Amino acid sequence: MLRALAAGFALVFASPVLGSDAPVWRAVDESTGQIRDVEGLEQLARDFPDSGNLRLRMLQPLLAAGEIEKVMETLEWLYDRGYVFSDVARQQIPKLLEGVDPGRIAERLLAEGEVIEASEVLATVPAEAGLVEDVVPLARDGSVGVTSVSKKAIYGPGPGGNWIALNLPMANDLSGFATDANRATGWVASANVDGSKDKQELFVGLIGLTGNLDDTLYIKAPEGVTVSDLHLAADGALFTSDPLGGGVYFATFEDEALQTLVPPGTFRSPQGLATSADNTKLYVSDYRYGIAIIDLETRQVSRLASDIPVILDGVDGLWRYGNELIAVQNGTSPMRISAFELSENGMRVVGHRILEQAHSEWTEPLSGSIDGDALIYVGNGQWDRYIEGELKEGMEALPTQIRRLPLASPAQ
Repeated sequence: MLRALAAGFALVFASPVLGSDAPVWRAVDESTGQIRDVEGLEQLARDFPDSGNLRLRMLQPLLAAGEIEKVMETLEWLYDRGYVFSDVARQQIPKLLEGVDPGRIAERLLAEGEVIEASEVLATVPAEAGLVEDVVPLARDGSVGVTSVSKKAIYGPGPGGNWIALNLPMANDLSGFATDANRATGWVASANVDGSKDKQELFVGLIGLTGNLDDTLYIKAPEGVTVSDLHLAADGALFTSDPLGGGVYFATFEDEALQTLVPPGTFRSPQGLATSADNTKLYVSDYRYGIAIIDLETRQVSRLASDIPVILDGVDGLWRYGNELIAVQNGTSPMRISAFELSENGMRVVGHRILEQAHSEWTEPLSGSIDGDALIYVGNGQWDRYIEGELKEGMEALPTQIRRLPLASPAQ
């Protein structure tokens, strides 16, 4: 696979070649988010039929155009997929649908989502670690390491059970974190992801930790790229996404610089990454539009389609577990962690499990790692407490919960 990745950089979007059930991914960028007319939004909804964000964007233009039946159809689409509006929205929507039977509206507005709490606290990171973004297992004893965006450091267990910080030379905000199967090498994404005003130029790219600081590896990102999410494939390939610029990049351990897999202009905000079992495809979650599939030999981009009613956008963290994609969906309501069962060829969703939803101790679940038959993840993200790398006025950092969620289904 690595030789195929390095062979060329051309992307081909002319026609779907990954199979008749693999629709081509429509290229999206910042301008796509400015589409507000009904016709344009309806076309987007056809191009991305599993995006809840698009359905929400359609409501106001449809109301303004007097398309009441289409509003009702949109509300029903969201209802069928478990979407819950806020209390304020549920009070306001009937007022906007003047003349429609209130009972008919109520049938399409969920009052609340089912609370599913299936995880347990594995570790608690002290507040001084600041804005914790990602977590990886360090040993079989349950110990973990985490990245801190605000402290630009890695935190892990030290002597006596205390947490200690590992500061890397020239490290920027640290976000994505990954280790190989033997936990011999760790990789972190280093870039200014929080808009902080740094006093000196810091490293942007991937940093490899070998256990010896003198042997630290550095893979530089292209100019203007902000790396964040990070995936280490089973064959050793490294993949990283730029949620601000829209590109997806890759490297091998021997590389000194990241190479472009998919340039900006195809995705709006690529986040979670996961490779297929045969390492021929890369799944990429675009936060606003859904999940894409990149053929790693041809660079062609398809959209993960679904045979069942699901929401496939709002995905932050993404992992493959057997024939399922595990997704932290903190961009939908209620927030949830889903398992999407894939078809035999990996191109369609054929089943769906909600593993956890609306947890009472969540703030915003973030990223993490698959550890055996469990997902370990950040349960109470604190992005809402920070601005430009600093705590907001009147806010203080909180301890961060690292949670462990079993993944095996009862049938397994």
